[in-house]
Amino acid sequence: MEHSMRDVVRASGVTSRTLRHYESVGLLLPSSTAAGGERRYDPAALLRLQRILVLRGLGLGLPAIKRALAAGGDELEALREHAEQLVRERERLETRLAAVRHSIAARENGRDPEMSEMFKGYDHRQYEQEVQQRWGKESAQRSNEWWESMSQERRDGFQHDAAALGRAWTDAAATGEDPSGEAARALAERHVRWLGSIPGTPAAGGSKETVRAYVLGLADLYVADARFAANYGGESGAQFVRAALRSRFGMLD
Repeated sequence: MEHSMRDVVRASGVTSRTLRHYESVGLLLPSSTAAGGERRYDPAALLRLQRILVLRGLGLGLPAIKRALAAGGDELEALREHAEQLVRERERLETRLAAVRHSIAARENGRDPEMSEMFKGYDHRQYEQEVQQRWGKESAQRSNEWWESMSQERRDGFQHDAAALGRAWTDAAATGEDPSGEAARALAERHVRWLGSIPGTPAAGGSKETVRAYVLGLADLYVADARFAANYGGESGAQFVRAALRSRFGMLD
């Protein structure tokens, strides 16, 4: 069964202009064109549109979405992964929403918000599974032991530094800084030092080549994974971070 563009627009909220743009860039093609040039979409096209909207909602830009869809693989498995990503994103947003509400309530009652509550949602352990998959259980264990051994004050400080670094990157990208310029290089150096401060990561005490490979691998992940890109204002911000880190290691884009 096929649906007209008008029906798709009504059901999805995507404008006809956007659908035509997706078609022009090869992201979403109609399954057929009826008499008079009206585009029609079958279930496969609708599923592809759903995936596009999910990935857009997670912060990916069209080039990254196109690469993700072109990668192929099992469609059902991809949908399951999208569902898991949305659950993680919902949990992250709910945690951050609770933190903002804490600040509002504190201010309404004439109190200062508690730092331990203000920065919830930036817990390093949210990526524990990725750490294990990429660098092994030992690295994840060492990192977690380091985190658990810290006082709440030190944890608050670490989370504050991480949030401040993310804001600095976002501001630099938004103001049009040159990713190979002096300001971006200073941020790149700061970023590498920050990564090296986390026990269990390859950046903590590894060789120069190990640190280089680790940091550049993370830089690619910042762009490819919307959860990471969100820390830098979205995909364009993450691309700026990657370009600056690549420049820092002598790999100009």
